[in-house]
Amino acid sequence: MLQVILDHYNYWIAILLMMIGLYIVVARGNLVKKLVGLNIFQTSVFLLYITMGKVTGGTAPILDERFTLYSNPLPHVLILTAIVVGVATTALGLALVVRIKESYGTIEEDELDFLDGEM
Repeated sequence: MLQVILDHYNYWIAILLMMIGLYIVVARGNLVKKLVGLNIFQTSVFLLYITMGKVTGGTAPILDERFTLYSNPLPHVLILTAIVVGVATTALGLALVVRIKESYGTIEEDELDFLDGEM
């Protein structure tokens, strides 16, 4: 049982990062901290996809009689696209946080709920 856990340490690290990111999103009231938690969660998904796409001993999928085992390049390509989308989403989220700070004077979720109830 222990050997199975040690053989798949990369999956355990991805799950740990997912849980840390999810905890930050749920437990923190600060909007910037929530964005950090979302980025940690997103990074864990990137790690999960990249480790699933790598085959030990595999090479790039170049057809040659010397190579018989190939790694799948599709997860890596998808992650490159996801990184670009993640950066854009983070930038948009930070821009929204700045606008919320300008409008309400705070970025704490509890204070925003209270101020929104007054208006």
